[in-house]
Amino acid sequence: MTDNASSVSANPVVREQRRNKLLAGLAGAVVVASVAGGGYWWLHASHFVSTDNAYAAVEVAQVTPSVGGTVLEVLVKDTQAVKQGEVLVRIDPTDARLALAQAEAELARAVRRVKGYVANDGGLKAQVAAREADQKSAAAQLTAAQADMARATIDLQRREALAHSGSVSGDELTNAQNAFAAAKARLASAQAAQAQAEANREAAVGAKQVNATLIEGTTAETNPEVLLALARRDQAQVDLDRTTVRAPVTGVVAKRSVQLGQRVAAGAPLMSVVPVQQMYVDANFKEGQLGKVRVGQSVELQADLYGSQVVYHGTVAGLSGGSGAAFAAIPAQNATGNWIKVVQRLPVRVQLDPTELAAHPLRVGLSMNVTVDTRSGGEPAARVASTTAAQ
Repeated sequence: MTDNASSVSANPVVREQRRNKLLAGLAGAVVVASVAGGGYWWLHASHFVSTDNAYAAVEVAQVTPSVGGTVLEVLVKDTQAVKQGEVLVRIDPTDARLALAQAEAELARAVRRVKGYVANDGGLKAQVAAREADQKSAAAQLTAAQADMARATIDLQRREALAHSGSVSGDELTNAQNAFAAAKARLASAQAAQAQAEANREAAVGAKQVNATLIEGTTAETNPEVLLALARRDQAQVDLDRTTVRAPVTGVVAKRSVQLGQRVAAGAPLMSVVPVQQMYVDANFKEGQLGKVRVGQSVELQADLYGSQVVYHGTVAGLSGGSGAAFAAIPAQNATGNWIKVVQRLPVRVQLDPTELAAHPLRVGLSMNVTVDTRSGGEPAARVASTTAAQ
């Protein structure tokens, strides 16, 4: 029997048949694997795009003072968690308190000044009435002076006519001439008095009009002078409140540069607050991967910090308006010199699930692995942008 087996194995025809069967089986396995791989890619893998060129990011809040001064207290340090509205830094409020006191004093003075305008209006009205009375009195005196002047003129003319015949003595003529001169002087004085009375009345009326303009249509509370002083008082109060620098958002303190006793200017950066609870991911996909990526599609993410044990879920929030090269400090000049095509990457923003983010916090700049499910619908970025612009 051993001899028969040896003879069969030694037979070249049998060996050829056995090799052909093995090759056919191998070819079949390759075909099956290819079909299975192609089917898997066509039915599943082709609907996903992924990249490891992705990093956690967030809109960092810069903490800057609105007023300058000397730092009295620094109540936080780097890596400390703070809540929105929590006090971070206190600036010496002495100057602001003095400015507030001055503004309050100016406000009180403005209120009293406006009340004085109101009270003065009645006095000016009485002055106008008095000047009108003076004007009437001057008019009466002028009328009397005119009558005296007319009488003195007639008397003088009569005596001058009789003086040639000797019917009137020289002394009587002289008296008539003196009476005429006195009447003329009284007339000039009466005319001047009437002009002065008219001028005094016009001055009183003008003063009353000026005063009325200051208070017309207003009260002591709504007068522009009072409102201006009130606005300055409010500004001084705001400046005093701003000597206490508070956290603009809830997050973690980073890049603290302010020190106790430091003299800071308005707008100088003191620290940053990173709102880690609002973290998102910027995934830089190759341009050839973005043909089917749409806003609103589902995304799965893994952080190198936690490894494959933690899987985040999110959605595509938007696509950048340009590639990283387009927004670089020194953009590529593809229109000059020898040109070599370089595959561009476009940042895609992914919004994370807040619950998962709270359970496994991230920090700015951490590496992420991102996979987008292009089967999950969503809207093309261009359509979303046009809809937003129309709204």
